[in-house]
This record gives sequence, C-alpha cells and structure tokens, in this order.
Amino acid sequence: MQLVQLLPPGVSLLALVWLAVDAAFLTALLLYLQRGCDSGRSLLCSVFQDLIRYGKTKSGLRRPSWLQWFDIPKRCFWHFYFVSLIWNGFLLWILLHLLLQSVPVPEWLQAVLQFLCAGSEPQVLGGELSVVLAFSLLWLHSLRRLLECLFVSIFSNGVIHFVQYCFGLGYYILIGFTILGYCPLDRRTVSLDDLLMQGNWYHILGLTLYVWASLHQYTCHCILADLRKSASGAIINLKHAVPTGDWFEKVSCPHYFAELLIYLSIAVVFGLLNTIWWLVVLYVLLSQALAAVLCHEFYHEKFDSYPIHRKAFIPLIF
Repeated sequence: MQLVQLLPPGVSLLALVWLAVDAAFLTALLLYLQRGCDSGRSLLCSVFQDLIRYGKTKSGLRRPSWLQWFDIPKRCFWHFYFVSLIWNGFLLWILLHLLLQSVPVPEWLQAVLQFLCAGSEPQVLGGELSVVLAFSLLWLHSLRRLLECLFVSIFSNGVIHFVQYCFGLGYYILIGFTILGYCPLDRRTVSLDDLLMQGNWYHILGLTLYVWASLHQYTCHCILADLRKSASGAIINLKHAVPTGDWFEKVSCPHYFAELLIYLSIAVVFGLLNTIWWLVVLYVLLSQALAAVLCHEFYHEKFDSYPIHRKAFIPLIF
C-alpha cells in the first residue's frame, strides 16, 4: 500500500498501468513508422521487431535463431478468449450477486480493487446498468472470438512471442478489474426492474454500435478463412491471399478496425465519461494501428497488384 500512497491525488495505480501501456505502444508505433529500428541493425532492433510482429508479419524476418525459442503458435490465440470468458464471466457473476442479492464481494477481490483503484472515486454515471452491460458485452465478445478461433479461423504456422502471449493473458484479466473498479462494491440491492429503468440513450447507441461492429468483424474473419478453403469448404492451403469484400474494400485490416469500434461501443455504454476506459480504447487504437501497418506493408510487399486505394486501418484516414 505504500506505493499507492505515493501516487498523485486522484490518480489510481490502474490508471498509471494503462498510461504506461499506452505510452509503450505509442513509442513502438512511432519508432516503427520512423524506421528507427530495422531488423538486423542491432540485437536490440531484432528483439524490438520480434516483439511487435506476429503471424504473417513475422515470416521472413531476419532474427537470431535463439529468438525462436520464445515462439508460440498463433493458433493459441484462443487461450486469451478462454481466459477472458472464465475470468470476466466470474466477475460478472459476482457483480450480479452483489447488485441483485447483496452477496458480499470476496475479501481478496476487494483488496485487489482497493490496491488498483485507490485514489479514484468509483462512479457509475449511467447507473449499475452501464457496468453490467459493459461486462456482458466483453463476455459476449470473448465467447464469439473463442468460437471463431476454434471453428472459423484457419491458422497457418505463424507464431507469436512468449511475451505477447503473457501480455494477452494479463490483458483480459486487467480488463475485468478495470470494469469492476468503476462500480462501488457497497451498493444497495437493486431489482431487475431497477436496472432496466436505468436505461438511457447511450446504452442503446452503444449496443447498436457493438452489434454492427461485431457482425462486420465476424464477416471479415469468415472472408479470411474462406481464402484457404475450396468451394466445398475443404481446407486446401495455408497460404496468404488478397482478401476482398465487405470492409476489405476500404482497408487492409477491417477486423482490427472493428475491434476498435467494439471497445468504443463500450465507452459509449459508459456514457463516454469513464476516463480509465478511454485509456483502454487508446491502447486498442495504438496496438491495432501498429498491427495494421505491419499487415498493410506485408500485403504490398507480397502482392504487386494489391489495391493502392486501401488504407491500413481506418477508412479514408490511416
């Protein structure tokens, strides 16, 4: 707790963690765009390139052989969503029992939240409904992505770094603390009718954006999977090809853009005023932008006839 006492007034450790993550990815994005650390220039540059790339963007990368020791198959992405499904489902269950039945939050969880969120007063500007909806949308997103990884996506032999793997697991755990930390844990018991009465325009807008973005992301993942299938649905290769259709006509990585919109939709559900969640949205923006730039360059280098009008990440902008 001594660390918490050293923080500036009104600033929580959780906010500082997200600020640090945002700063790290902003630095990585700017460094890459400035071509300040090309692979092979030095050992440090090789490690940097190895940490920011995964999947197809790591293929053909010149790197020391010992870095391959840290390779994990990209198909292990489903681990992230499985952890999120269990962990954030557990936190949602605790929250609903607290709100609807006044079942106390476990002491260990209260201690962790106090450590992470001390210094910032919990606020529920849209009522308890905003927090319940945010958790529900995150849980549904994790469930859909898990099912897509297991039954839709066709993974090649691409890899991710062990550090990326550990970060992904920790990310979904931290997301749960971020949402739950926005709700006071000493709330009075509310009925289901009370929750529904808290509905507001931004809940409807956020849900609409979430559904729209999720449908497009699913469509894009299906398009990518179909590139490796025959007309009968059989897997015929693990090669990369130029995707077409839906948002692929505008950007190289529309599934990354949809991911950003999904997190923006949760910000809307919070009434646009959950400051720490905006730090999460900023992380998603920076991380997906970096991944999109790498994929965009991969397509242009591999396919001479790649459409030049496509942006990397955000239609008409970037």
